[in-house]
Amino acid sequence: MQNSKLQIKVKKFFRLSLPWLLIVFVWLLFASPYFFQGKVPFPSTYQVNHFHPWSLFQKYWGPVKNGAMPDIIDQIYPWRHFSIQEWKKGRVPWWNPNSFSGNPHLANFQSAAFSPINALFFILPFLDAWSLMVLLQPFIAGVGTYLLLRRYKVSEVGSLIGSIAWMFSGFIVVWMAYGTLSMAICILPLVMLCLENVFTSGKLRWGVAGSFLLAFSFFSGHFQTSLYILLVSIGYCIFYFFLRKDRRRVFFAILWIGVGLGISSMQLLPAVQLYNLSPRSDIFLYSGGIPIHYLVTLFAPDFYGNPVTRNDWFGYYAEWSSFIGIVPLFLAFFTLARKQEKEVRFFQLSVLISLLFTVESPLQKIVGSLQIPVLSTSAPSRLIVIASFSLCVLAGFGYDVFREKIQRSLKYTIPYIIFFLVFLASVWTVLLIGVAFSPEHLQIAKKNFLLPTGLLTCIVGLTFGSYLLRNKKKFVQYVLIIPLLLVSVDSLRFAIKWMPFDPRDLVFPSVPVISAMQREIGNGRVYGNIGAQVATYYNLPIIEGYDPLYIDRYGEFIRSSATGEFLPSERSVVKISNNGKYLKRVLNLLGVNLIYHPNADTNQSWAFAVWEDKDYKVIYTDDLFTLYNNPNSLFRPSLYYTYEVIPDGRKLLSRFYTESFDYRNTLLLEEDPGIKMERPEKNGHVTVVSETPTSLRYSVETSEKALLFLSDNYYPGWKAKVNGKEVKIFRADYTFRAVVVPKGESIVEFFYSPSLLNIVL
Repeated sequence: MQNSKLQIKVKKFFRLSLPWLLIVFVWLLFASPYFFQGKVPFPSTYQVNHFHPWSLFQKYWGPVKNGAMPDIIDQIYPWRHFSIQEWKKGRVPWWNPNSFSGNPHLANFQSAAFSPINALFFILPFLDAWSLMVLLQPFIAGVGTYLLLRRYKVSEVGSLIGSIAWMFSGFIVVWMAYGTLSMAICILPLVMLCLENVFTSGKLRWGVAGSFLLAFSFFSGHFQTSLYILLVSIGYCIFYFFLRKDRRRVFFAILWIGVGLGISSMQLLPAVQLYNLSPRSDIFLYSGGIPIHYLVTLFAPDFYGNPVTRNDWFGYYAEWSSFIGIVPLFLAFFTLARKQEKEVRFFQLSVLISLLFTVESPLQKIVGSLQIPVLSTSAPSRLIVIASFSLCVLAGFGYDVFREKIQRSLKYTIPYIIFFLVFLASVWTVLLIGVAFSPEHLQIAKKNFLLPTGLLTCIVGLTFGSYLLRNKKKFVQYVLIIPLLLVSVDSLRFAIKWMPFDPRDLVFPSVPVISAMQREIGNGRVYGNIGAQVATYYNLPIIEGYDPLYIDRYGEFIRSSATGEFLPSERSVVKISNNGKYLKRVLNLLGVNLIYHPNADTNQSWAFAVWEDKDYKVIYTDDLFTLYNNPNSLFRPSLYYTYEVIPDGRKLLSRFYTESFDYRNTLLLEEDPGIKMERPEKNGHVTVVSETPTSLRYSVETSEKALLFLSDNYYPGWKAKVNGKEVKIFRADYTFRAVVVPKGESIVEFFYSPSLLNIVL
């Protein structure tokens, strides 16, 4: 008797555990190269083949799995590395001195400085923590979707179909390696689960959990994606209110959303400030939507090719990715016959609204013209992720309808089958006639449409087979698991094809020239054909940078050096012209004492001709690289005894880029410091006492009152003290800093100390 009870409990436990085991199994299949082959989910082969200095070493050359992920290498990975370094040193990573001559770091959402997932980096080696962070995203997405669908009383198989479809949906997969966008969106089903439980149970713990999950999203590194979660959450509250008229529950749900935003404010407020001071705030997009014919990639993701196979020929694969698979899409359509669940109507409405704003249309121009922050300045196509998620949820519901209907009558399923077969026939007609594409592109489309066609054929055959065998209940039960297997195979195929698992020893490998730069840089900066992949990761300050959020004035200052005439900042990059009229002036002013030069660039017209200038001295050379010292560069903190006041910024910039202007001895200010200065017979002296990203301490000795100029960017939140007394920081030479120092010996401190007041203002 006892053994019988035990067997029943074991069977029950196994049956309840089976769905979870399947989710884990599918996830492990995808993540197996990391766990069982020693590879990492990082595009390291792409890094060493295409990024300086590694790309110049023949020993690194080889096949590249995925070459469509440059931002991971020159932004996301180095930024996360910098954040963790600062936290481990007991410092808040407010400021990054290694790009743009200093730039806010924490305020940049993609730094993910407050992400709770950062705890992994304090437990594991950095690369392993990074790998687990990346791989956990689809797992979190799958678990959350399964729990949500089960909460909606969807069957286990239906819940698994929706779960796996969302785990490896287009948006999750193509942005997974970044560890930011997918992390920010993967918890959407968990947020909705909390809201649903707030509506139905009203228990405090669900509101608290929802608040922290919403904050988790905002801390994960991509504001636009988190904003979508916020909008869906608010939309769900509004939908529930009109459905049930339960003001009390809706009020508490909105309250908990507000609490989540309040928790997120430590990230949101600095980001808003940086956004307002960056060029991105004034660049509005009036297009960028997905052409309606591109939506064929919902179930045939490579219809227009794939960057992995180097045959993509139309569109923006990552930005427009909407894949969920033809089987989930087929099942989602069955919810049109389901009327009783409020959730079904919400997700159907969510698909419709998100597609209206995602697909290329006049509506997007209207959104751009409204100049709504973030929504009008970011790619509208990313809203497709909400349509994808909603369709995955509907697929779970649709499976249950499909299972129910085919066992009763084919008349409920025939219209959907006809619709999909007509669509399939239409696409194949276009492909076979061949007038829409070139022969090469036609071949790509045909090849990549075969699998979706086969999957649809399978699901149609399954439909008829299940109906014909409807009296054999046990047999039909097993047959109806086939859609789950088809979804798993299709989703895994898509994810494995895209995601790079590369050798770990190729992730930022050490090379001699980097070590040489670290030895020689001192307190100066380096200039050359390198970006943040070297600068931020190895703490080598540069004057250029690549990021959508940087200080607008600095971009104008650098870009205007090309001719001396004012030029506005570029959207996402600060790049100085190698042949610019005032290049050397900028290099000298900004303390660039080290020039990085690949030997292969010698005598190339587009390169900075450092080899021709006798002022630059060789301090390091090997077979591939030469490093030059710039003896004319100013010390980053320098003393000035003459200044001019020009209140108009544009006129000040024009004055700076004038042939006759003595930038070495005269400082340009927009405010009058109200002091009289005399040039001493002997210039003063500045000594570095200590420097960290957020705290700079200098010893100054001068025989006359002076202005201490620092060629680091001026930005709200920076404060200064001279001999322990707080003093005003003046904006100097358009975008840098200066403070007044008295005669004699002084200790000058610059420290980053943002307050709520200066962030809001």
